[in-house]
Amino acid sequence: MGEKTNNKRAEAVARTRKMRARNSRRIKWFIAFISVFVAFALGFMVRGNVQLLQMLGFPQSMTGITKSEADATSPKKDVFNALSSRVAEMEDVLASDSLDTFDLDGVTNDVLSAFATGTTDPYVRYYSQERYEQLLNTQSEGYAGIGVLFSEYNGAAYVVDVFEGAAAQLAGVEEGDFVVAIDGDRSQVWSRSEVTSILSNHAGESVIITWRRPESLEASGGKEFTTTLECAEYTNTNLTTDYDEGSAVGYIKLRQLTQNAATLTRRAITELDAQGAMAFVLDLRDNPGGYLTQAVDIAGLFMNGGTVVEIQTKNGTTSKTASGTTATEKPLVVLVNKSTAAAAEVLAAALRDSQRATLVGTTTMGKGSVQVLAQLSFKGAIRYTAAYYRTPEGRAIEQVGISPNDYVEASGENDNQRDFAIEIARSLEAE
Repeated sequence: MGEKTNNKRAEAVARTRKMRARNSRRIKWFIAFISVFVAFALGFMVRGNVQLLQMLGFPQSMTGITKSEADATSPKKDVFNALSSRVAEMEDVLASDSLDTFDLDGVTNDVLSAFATGTTDPYVRYYSQERYEQLLNTQSEGYAGIGVLFSEYNGAAYVVDVFEGAAAQLAGVEEGDFVVAIDGDRSQVWSRSEVTSILSNHAGESVIITWRRPESLEASGGKEFTTTLECAEYTNTNLTTDYDEGSAVGYIKLRQLTQNAATLTRRAITELDAQGAMAFVLDLRDNPGGYLTQAVDIAGLFMNGGTVVEIQTKNGTTSKTASGTTATEKPLVVLVNKSTAAAAEVLAAALRDSQRATLVGTTTMGKGSVQVLAQLSFKGAIRYTAAYYRTPEGRAIEQVGISPNDYVEASGENDNQRDFAIEIARSLEAE
């Protein structure tokens, strides 16, 4: 009996051990299955995270992603679509890794000068601190430097008038000559304001100027020649008058739109009226412009109100109108040519569009833009186009110019354009 009981106990223990072993294997298989599933799911979750996969010990060949894909998905520095960020990125790389150093002022001048020439604005200029300070010291009114009146074409200074007996005339400088270099400096295109300011800064001293004489204002190339000229004070009357008694036409020649140009013009009208003038010729040939306010005020001497000019900026379009008391309502003819520029073109266009005057001569330069000079935080400066002039009828002036009513080319030794204008004025007087 006892032996049977012991056999039953032994069989029960054996069965229990088999069940435990079988359950243990089931648990291990279940755990293995769960592990595989988790690993499979994690693979999808971290497949795009190369850094995490590598941290977990997976070699690059087992990450399931190529190097190019990894580069594309890895975070990068956001390079904005701006020159400043690109320059800053290059500067950061050099500062952190390069063994070389650089001259900050020199690089700034090179980079910003190249930036300026890369724009489509021919008047953009970058000025270093030194050049900017020279530019601020502009010449006083009436000071001519070497006896030359300068204008500007596509950002380059050229001669529109040479004073009688001046140093420049004696050295052979002629109308249409462009400034190429001053004291050997060819590092830039010399603008009108730069030339006049540097000449005024050298009063009583000699300057070496290299000139270029093209075949026409628009032509490139041309023979170069160099002059050594002493800068001195010249007195050249800005406004001159003449009265032709036979035709009863008063003639007014205005060379620049200086700060007192409107006052001088009103005085000239009054004096010619007193002499018996029945019509007027206003000569704006070779006038490089000047103060827009003076152009508006002179227009007001002939126009009885109305728009003189529209000014287009990034903020929209504004206009300036003629105001004040007119000086005369008698017939008017305006003389213009290819060197009539800027504010002088504004004046001519206003008088033509208002049908107040007849224009005679050739198409004007087409310099209908406004440049401003802005100082930068590091004491350099930039000159750029900030506005465009448009005629009262809304037509562009920049690169177009103002066309005359009567096209007359200059020819011969006599001033045939002036003679033609006086004849037109006399015929209008008789109407």
